[in-house]
Formats: sequence, structure tokens, C-alpha cells
Amino acid sequence: QLELTESGGGWVQPGGSLRLSCLSSEHTLDYYAISWFRQAPGKEREGVSCISQLGDSTNYTDSVKGRFTISRDLGKKLVFLHMNNLRPEDTAVYYCAAPLRDYGYDCLNPHDFGSWGQGTHVTVSS
Repeated sequence: QLELTESGGGWVQPGGSLRLSCLSSEHTLDYYAISWFRQAPGKEREGVSCISQLGDSTNYTDSVKGRFTISRDLGKKLVFLHMNNLRPEDTAVYYCAAPLRDYGYDCLNPHDFGSWGQGTHVTVSS
């Protein structure tokens, strides 16, 4: 089973930037489309962004469009989430995950995903 590890979270002031990384220690991520999700305290987990296996297709939830960019390092084991102009409402635990099946899934629906890591905390405050 794919095991994923997130890193790169931390505290940042509003307007700041962070780069999150999603790493698989045992398998190349090239076989998988990968999505980023987040869960704020007291809220449900929500989809943030997703990227196809080849990196040629991406999608974003409306609240992060123009501020976040997802990318992947083909041939390696890394998918990134570049977050710019961060806002307090971006505060959450961020997770990367792989879809449970190869097709017919919504890349921003957490119920279609598994192989959850432990997440990385992002705090945006002044």
C-alpha cells in the first residue's frame, strides 16, 4: 500500500508563502494522480488541489485559485503544493493522498481517496 508523508508546514504571517511536499518512501509517485486536502479545526476535510499522473492536468478549489500551485517531480517521489498569499482561513492540517481507483473519481472529494499520511500543519496568523 502506498505510504505518503507530508512536510513543509509551519507558521507564516498573512501574505506569506510555504511549499508543502508529498513524499512516498517506497514507491515512485509517477503511477498515481495525487491530491492535496486540508482539514481545519471543527471542519470537514476538503479538497484543495490535484495533479494528474503526468502532471499535465491540474485542478484547484475556488478559494485557492491564483494563490496555490501544484506540481510534481516526474521520475522522483515528490509532489509539491506551492502556497502564496496565504490567509488565516488557510490554516489547517494538509494531507496528500492517492485515489482509491484509477478512474471515475472526483479528485477533490476526500471520500474517493486513501493512503492518507499524517498531515502537516499550516498556521497563518499575525
